[in-house]
Amino acid sequence: MIVRRLLHRRGYRFRIQLKGVPGRPDVALPGRRKAIFIHGCFWHAHHGCPLFKVPKTRTDFWIAKFMRNKERDGRLLASAEADEWDCLVIWECETRDERRLENLLQKRLGRRRHARG
Repeated sequence: MIVRRLLHRRGYRFRIQLKGVPGRPDVALPGRRKAIFIHGCFWHAHHGCPLFKVPKTRTDFWIAKFMRNKERDGRLLASAEADEWDCLVIWECETRDERRLENLLQKRLGRRRHARG
């Protein structure tokens, strides 16, 4: 929701989980062919992040689960990029600093197009 709120506030128009884009990105800007995937630090194994820790029970299960998730993420990202989508991955921990996130979004997405009047 944070990413969507920032995009809307800046005037970007987007679609949520757009069908037809590999991986059904969390947010897509079809006119710009930009896809944003928002990854939870735990489920997508964001190594080095304080929000990611391998659980102490059933460790083998969790490590295998995280590896499958990362492999799937890589395949979907590569597929979207092969389909000529410019992809951006935003980690859950990056959403905590809204000013920095807003700057990242503007840098990657470019200026918003003004509405025709």
